[in-house]
Amino acid sequence: MIAVILTIHILLCVALIGIVLLQRSEGGLGGLGGGGGFMSARGTANLLTRVTAMLAAGFMITSLALTILAGRTGPTRSILDSPLGAPPPAVSPESTPATPSTSAPAGPEVPVAK
Repeated sequence: MIAVILTIHILLCVALIGIVLLQRSEGGLGGLGGGGGFMSARGTANLLTRVTAMLAAGFMITSLALTILAGRTGPTRSILDSPLGAPPPAVSPESTPATPSTSAPAGPEVPVAK
């Protein structure tokens, strides 16, 4: 269920980005670059505004649905649950590597010339 809603959410995100990029800028170059099309400027603006509102509503609904479903699927953990500066969790002795000894290894002695 979460995978389906997450897929819809991602598609809504991409569509929302595309629709916002299609909209005509109010500032900057004063509307230069906007050519004639099959619709009038006012009709295009109204259509894009309505589509943007519908996509934004869908985005918010899927965001809330994902949040609710994530809270039901398992224990909730937060990064804020552990205090600041808390030591890292203890590691079991089986997983720690052996520490090297501090004494010099016993090996063959080399005679020193006098």
